[in-house]
Formats: sequence, C-alpha cells, structure tokens
Amino acid sequence: MRCRFIFTLMAVLFVVPASVGTQTGRVTLQATVSETVTLSVAPGFSQSHVDVVSSGGNTVRITLSGNDPVIRVPLLVRSNTSFKISAELETGELSQLLVTDVHPTGSLVSPHIVNSIDKRPKMDLNVTGPFLIASGPRVSLGGTLDSPNNALQITVLINLKPQQVRGSPVRLTFVATAGSLIQ
Repeated sequence: MRCRFIFTLMAVLFVVPASVGTQTGRVTLQATVSETVTLSVAPGFSQSHVDVVSSGGNTVRITLSGNDPVIRVPLLVRSNTSFKISAELETGELSQLLVTDVHPTGSLVSPHIVNSIDKRPKMDLNVTGPFLIASGPRVSLGGTLDSPNNALQITVLINLKPQQVRGSPVRLTFVATAGSLIQ
C-alpha cells in the first residue's frame, strides 16, 4: 500500500508539471512606476549657523542665523523623472540665492545630467511664494532612495542681506517636484 502511494505521488509530481508546461497561453503583466523625486541635504553637512529643520521626502527646511552672510547648502536630488526645485523664503531677507555647483555623486547618475540642468542665474527675491532655482531631466539610472551613487549634488549659495546677518533667523524651504506633474 505504501509503495502504491509513493508511485502515485511521483506520477502527480512529474505528469502535472509536464502537462502545465505544454499548455499554450499568454500572460500579460501590467505595472506602473510612480514618478519619484527626493531632496535631502548631503550627509556630513554641518555649519554652526545653519540648522536643517527637516530633510527627506521632497522637502528640505533650513533655518539660518549667525554672523556669516554667505552660506552654501549642498542639496541631493534623486529622481526617476524630470524634476524642478523651488525655494520659498518663509521669514527673513536674502540678497542672493543661486546654484553655484552641480555634480553627480556616482555611476548611477545619468551621464549627461550636469549639462542638462537649467540653473536660474539670479532670482527676483521680492517675489512672494516659491520660485524656481533649478530643473532638469531624470537623475537616477538605478538604485534606491538611499543609494550613495545615484544622486545629483546641487550646491545653493545663499547671501543674507546685511541687516539680516544679526537679525532674526531666516527660514527657507526647498521643494523638489516631478517636472511632468507641474504645468
């Protein structure tokens, strides 16, 4: 009886997969990949007069205070689609805000990205609301949101107005969005 059970089991294991393998048919798999853009401050960035209030997702909020009128903030952008980075001055006054340097962090960054970045040379800082500081095509060719070699480092130069240097703190928010989602 036991031998018969083993032979039946072996027949089921070998015959059923063979019959399934010989059937013809089509399998269609459909998937979508959501457009993702993340923004953060480069690891290891630290200045005594710059407090990174929040970093991650698609937003970086910083508070500037102290005696230094010139601040450079290295932002990292990762994206699987085109992107736009805007800045909004929440409190305080600036005399200048511009992108001074753009470079890839590794091999998983699109090779032509640096030459494709649209850097706004000078902002009209009298405008209320967010203003565009940089935009470009897809950055990342692979990796995850935490991979060290798939981000574009964008260094933003911030010049405080002279009266702001010893005044109240300046609060500034950077937001990265998918370029195709913005009209």
